[in-house]
Parts: sequence; structure tokens; C-alpha cells
Amino acid sequence: MTDRPPIRVMLVDDHDMVRKGLAMFLDTFEDLKLVGEASGGHDAVRLANTIQPDVILMDLVMPDGDGVTATRLIREAHPEIQVIALTSFKEDELVRGALQAGAIGYLLKNATIDELAQAIRAAKSGRPTLAAEAAQVLVMSATRPGPEYRLTEREREVLALLVEGLTNRQIAQRLTLSHSTVKFHVSSILSKLGASSRTEAVSLALQHRLVS
Repeated sequence: MTDRPPIRVMLVDDHDMVRKGLAMFLDTFEDLKLVGEASGGHDAVRLANTIQPDVILMDLVMPDGDGVTATRLIREAHPEIQVIALTSFKEDELVRGALQAGAIGYLLKNATIDELAQAIRAAKSGRPTLAAEAAQVLVMSATRPGPEYRLTEREREVLALLVEGLTNRQIAQRLTLSHSTVKFHVSSILSKLGASSRTEAVSLALQHRLVS
């Protein structure tokens, strides 16, 4: 026992029985306190704005507003609120989406009550907790090679100048090329990257570190 106030927890799940089960679980720990429940993402955002809990257990797949979007909106408005994704799904897109949205943890619903309690305490302290399946997704993403773009050395030079924000005419002057040659190189770069605009090409260049 400590004199610290209990961690204020909010539940978000579209199934009543799941919320009831989680509420019973929280009631067994003196340092955890249920302060609100929501049945969908839209309600979760509104309720979080009102009660501002410490930690939210967030389902991800719900008919009334998905949990990934709700997580992002809540974290943008209240970065002090920590969100733990608690779901039955372990698909790569959901894991990455939830973590990119700002969730500090990702647990499956088969987690034990002790695992959930420890994850909530860790989240309150700013420490992440990932189910083994979610950690595996991140490892695979980190080790999976990115797409191979077969850019020529000249195209990489042009792309680097696009990243700097130069126009075609400025690139032509910098590289001592004709304006039409630069236009050709830019068109080729967009085609090879599968980009629909210069902005998208720059984004891909930075994302995949295509230029130094």
C-alpha cells in the first residue's frame, strides 16, 4: 500500500461483456480505478476529453469509430493520456497503426489479469508493453528490406535537389543541364518511385533514405 492515488483507467470496447469483465478485473487491484467506459471510438474521444483518465484500454475494431483513429485523436489532444491497445487481432497493419497513432502498449485479449495490471502501471510511468506477437511485427518491419528503386546516379542527384526544394530551372543551373533534360529526369524519377507528384517523391526519398 502507498499513499499514491490509484491509476484512473478508462475502458473502450463495443462488447458489454468484455467491459464488465475488465471492470471486475480492475476492481481486484487497489491501485487501479475504473473511471469511465465507452462502446466506440467516437464516444471514447468525447469521454476522454471530459474525464481525462491516466490510461485507456482501447479496443481497435469497433463499428462506431475505430480504435486507431480514436487513439490518435486522444493522444493529439491529451498527450499525457496513455493508451494501451487491447484487441483480439494481431494483424501487421493494426499493430503498426496503433503504435503510430500513439499507443504505448499492444496486448491481446488473452493476456492474464496480472499482465494487464502490469501494463497499466507501466503505461502510467511511460513504459511500453508489447505482446510477443506485436513485438514480432516490429522486428519483421525493421529487418524487412525496403523497396528497391533503380535510380541512376544522375537521378539521385536530381532527387537530392528536389528534396532541397529546388525548381527544375534551379536544378538545371546547379547541375549544368538543360531544362528539358531535368524535366526528363524528374519524370523518370516519379515513374520509378511510383509517385504522383514531386512532394510524394520527396517523401519517399526521405522515408527510404534514397539520398544522403
